[in-house]
Amino acid sequence: MADGGTHPDHGPRFAERAPEALNNPQLRRNFRRAMDGLMAKRAAQFPDPAYWQELRERGAAVKARALSKLPELLERLEANLTANGIQVHWAETTDEANAIVLDILQQASARTVIKGKSMVSEEMHLNDHLARHGIEAVESDLGEYIIQLAGEAPSHIVMPCIHKNKDEIADLFAEKIPGQPRTDDVDELTAAARRVLRERFANADAGMSGVNFAVAETGTLVLIENEGNGRLSTTLPPLHIAVTGIEKVVEFLDDIPPLLALLPRSATGQPITTYVNMISSPRKEGEKDGPKAVHLVLLDAGRSRVYQDVELADTLRCIRCAACMNHCPVYTRVGGHTYNAIYPGPIGKILTPQLQGLEAAGDQPHASTLCNACAEVCPVKIPIPDLLVRLRREAVRPTEVAANHLPVVKDGGAGRSWTENLVWAGWRTVYTHPLLYRAVTRALAWGGNWMPAGAPLMRDWTKARAKPRFKPRTLHDLARERGYLGEAPK
Repeated sequence: MADGGTHPDHGPRFAERAPEALNNPQLRRNFRRAMDGLMAKRAAQFPDPAYWQELRERGAAVKARALSKLPELLERLEANLTANGIQVHWAETTDEANAIVLDILQQASARTVIKGKSMVSEEMHLNDHLARHGIEAVESDLGEYIIQLAGEAPSHIVMPCIHKNKDEIADLFAEKIPGQPRTDDVDELTAAARRVLRERFANADAGMSGVNFAVAETGTLVLIENEGNGRLSTTLPPLHIAVTGIEKVVEFLDDIPPLLALLPRSATGQPITTYVNMISSPRKEGEKDGPKAVHLVLLDAGRSRVYQDVELADTLRCIRCAACMNHCPVYTRVGGHTYNAIYPGPIGKILTPQLQGLEAAGDQPHASTLCNACAEVCPVKIPIPDLLVRLRREAVRPTEVAANHLPVVKDGGAGRSWTENLVWAGWRTVYTHPLLYRAVTRALAWGGNWMPAGAPLMRDWTKARAKPRFKPRTLHDLARERGYLGEAPK
């Protein structure tokens, strides 16, 4: 792996995977039902548009202020965490982060790890890395546990197994959990997972988690969850390791309430999650529970490059609520696995190309209708459609930077095509020369329909759409016939 968690083999791209998802009726039903429910629950949490706008203005302001001071806040966070007894580690790449986590675990002679939900650990492909060194990592979030049993990756950043229905999970549990009979009773399935995981919690050598917010003012790690697995993972084992991206820092403890008012409501339609954990130190003398050591790994993996650009840095405001996914007409029809990326949906389409580079993920910004639904529901006002357009432009015409600066977007210009450049140059020439324009449009009106669907350039359009039909008469002919010679009728 390299910067941003990129694998040498990126696998099939979105356009290659989408037809399979679109032709899977069960997958589409699973997503449609789940997304409809989430959209309704979220809407019910924000019945007053004025209050919603006021709250998201506050959330956006908190994140924008934190990003404007990011280097300073990270230094303050490290100082306060260290003063609290939490050991801080910095990782420039996912390789470095994996090495740091492995070293901590090996020094503690840890062989088993119980994990709370963490998208950054998915970005690091941490479980595979630990397995290669003889350490077993078990996911304790129910959704993550299910997909770990299935050998799959998350398809959603909040509900990782949302692509599976009850019957599929019943089959999986009967196959993978020893002694578990097949049942489609949800309570029995949940109890089966709990039985397995309780034993894992009790015997784990170390616990791992992500971080929702890291408070620079107090050196506090905030972790929200619904199942209690995060609390068990961070308190029961003797060692706790948290991993997070550097963009999760906020300035003050008072910044947390508006973000907590936005995140669960936007994510699952809940006014608040069942558990809000605030971790400020290892176990203190006289305390009966809690880990004896706490470590935090702060991961860059391309984020500092994103931070350099005033416009693209808005990507780092994301609080991982997934509201943009739940409302995206593309994501809701093809699901998260189609993106072949850790972060799917609209936020993934702007984050992944910036972290991994346009060479690896330059197709992602094009997997969008630019309908603006994602921007309208984003609780921290990330202008996702604007950034999608910006990344499309960076793919063909990268922004120039000084020689001593990093490129604005990794692999800028990777999507440049000489064929496309020639087409656009031809289009410009035709549209700036009236005589040529009339000649070309008349030629297309006369013979355009004879062009085969598989002709060069045409086939890129007809792969997913019907072949366009050229009218026998041009718009100018029709306008002239109706007496329009200028702006007003003759």
